[in-house]
Amino acid sequence: MANALRVLAMDAVQQANSGHPGAPMGMAETAVALWSRHLRHDPADPHWPGRDRFVLSNGHASMLLYALLHLTGYSLPMSELRQFRQLHSCTPGHPERGHTPGVETTTGPLGQGLANAVGMALAEKLLADEFNRPGHTVVDHRTYVCVGDGCLMEGISHEVCSLAAAWRLHKLVVLYDDNGISIDGPVGPWFPDDTPARFRAYGWHVVGPLDGHDVEAVDAALVAAHACDDRPTLIVCRTQIGRGSPQRAGTAKAHGEALGAAEVQHTREALDWSHPPFEIPAPVYTAWNARARGAELRRGWQGRMAAYRQQHPRLAAELERRLRGELPADFQESRLSLLAQFGQAREAVATRKASQQALAALAPRLPELLGGSADLTGSNLTDFPGCGAVRGDTPGGRHVHYGVREFGMAAIMNGVALHGGYIPYGGTFLTFSDYSRNALRMAALMQCRVVHVYTHDSIGLGEDGPTHQPVEHAASLRLIPNLDVWRPCDAAETAAAWISALTQRSRPTALLLSRQSLTAQLRTAEQVVAIARGAYVLSDRARPQAVLLATGSEVSLAVEAQAVLDARGVRVRVVSLPSTTVFDRQDRGYRDDVLLPALPRIGVEAGVTRWWSQYGCAAALGLDGYGASAPAAQLWPHFGFTVERLVDLVLAQLGTLETELPRPC
Repeated sequence: MANALRVLAMDAVQQANSGHPGAPMGMAETAVALWSRHLRHDPADPHWPGRDRFVLSNGHASMLLYALLHLTGYSLPMSELRQFRQLHSCTPGHPERGHTPGVETTTGPLGQGLANAVGMALAEKLLADEFNRPGHTVVDHRTYVCVGDGCLMEGISHEVCSLAAAWRLHKLVVLYDDNGISIDGPVGPWFPDDTPARFRAYGWHVVGPLDGHDVEAVDAALVAAHACDDRPTLIVCRTQIGRGSPQRAGTAKAHGEALGAAEVQHTREALDWSHPPFEIPAPVYTAWNARARGAELRRGWQGRMAAYRQQHPRLAAELERRLRGELPADFQESRLSLLAQFGQAREAVATRKASQQALAALAPRLPELLGGSADLTGSNLTDFPGCGAVRGDTPGGRHVHYGVREFGMAAIMNGVALHGGYIPYGGTFLTFSDYSRNALRMAALMQCRVVHVYTHDSIGLGEDGPTHQPVEHAASLRLIPNLDVWRPCDAAETAAAWISALTQRSRPTALLLSRQSLTAQLRTAEQVVAIARGAYVLSDRARPQAVLLATGSEVSLAVEAQAVLDARGVRVRVVSLPSTTVFDRQDRGYRDDVLLPALPRIGVEAGVTRWWSQYGCAAALGLDGYGASAPAAQLWPHFGFTVERLVDLVLAQLGTLETELPRPC
């Protein structure tokens, strides 16, 4: 069984002349122990909610997973393995969720699969606390994850493994492929860590080191992991990379390149494997086939679920709804109520506060909302009345204290979303989105519904200075495909942004929110509805001569400039552009009706100006350098964000300004 994994890995990589044969060949016995003796899964139903989750965090070893899926009976025929790493195949270079049946998460960026697994285990724990009842344990599965040296070198592994212990995720089991080799060679000179001691220091249960090529030893370690009911388990499996290859085993040459035709043949001889490439003997298929056992496991869970549904019909219906990712049937009514409430708001309020107010209104109606913050709850305002804290030793809670772990938080939220049952959101300062950017990208790639609450969105935060004042971040986040970015100007736009984030089932959302209070804009009911389209005409004039496009806190600046221009006989349209990503998806007719292509346009945002060229702006009032440490009231005029300067910019574009504009500081 192990050698079947080895030969499929080396043959596929050899045929593609690209890939990583070493790790799959080294992890073969570990996989045999887990997949044939412990993993609860059904190849006929990869999305069965009661299944165990398996994550290959060292995603470059993808042929191990593809071989396992093929051999155990998933809809992944040998023809797909022959097309490893080829265009349109179901076997891409790194596992991709939604692309290959049985793949739980997209992995490749090392360490993030481990973080996703922590999120999955957290979701399982919280759902079990919420829904299981005496005699009815319907949420009860494990999360297994394979990691390599590279995963544990990445800093994110520290962030998430510390949290896994704090949350006592005892159904999380990590199998560490401890082969001591990375691309550059033996890792001793740059990875001298005592990894078992490190995990014991976190508070993990540690088994090993053990011989990772001894199936019985790995099997016994998994049994020991299951017996531990108060902490996650790390199983340290000492393995040899490229096991079976006479010349490449134990060397970096086995890591990321094909063995070569001659070495492949020598490996076959060493393994006493006489079958040609991509041919597996029938007895091996029989030994691996998991369809019958998987069907039995799934039927057993379905029987338990039926009994639960009969005894607790309301709870069962709620659990099933949430696992399907559907919002409550009355959410449309809740949405309209929230928009009406916030659309009538007249109080100046920071959009971070408006976000908290929206959460307070939404959370009782959406029990799947699971929030948190990277140690900035009081600044991000991501809590709400009665949310309760998630703690390892106490059931319940809907607010997660992630500590100062922005990257870990973002990747854990991806795992929570992938598991199902919750819509995760988490907060930090916008400038720290850089820490978590790759997890943002992975959420967009995997189409995860997660919400990132980024507060302190401009120089308006004041005294903390340029290290905390985002300049390029809004523009840079808008470049990530499939990520919706909202920068609302007041409470009404903030509520609309939250509703959009929750109703978008196949994309993540970033909310860019202010620290300072922002003026509430006057709108008609039609304009409140139009917010959902990403941009709309906020204030217009008959036969306008120019269009002001503004976002967030600068919308009020544009409205004030419009009034001054009125007095000078210059007519401008003010367009509020809370979400460029949503607006860009609207039909061409709507976009043209809003932007008026024949007129000059001026962009207004406290950030880099080059970004505005995509909307054909002839000029922009923005900030192409870094901020400064001072009270916000001093920073705005210092950097040229004044009504007078915006008015002059409009007049200059219309050719009616008599003097040249001074350059901003």
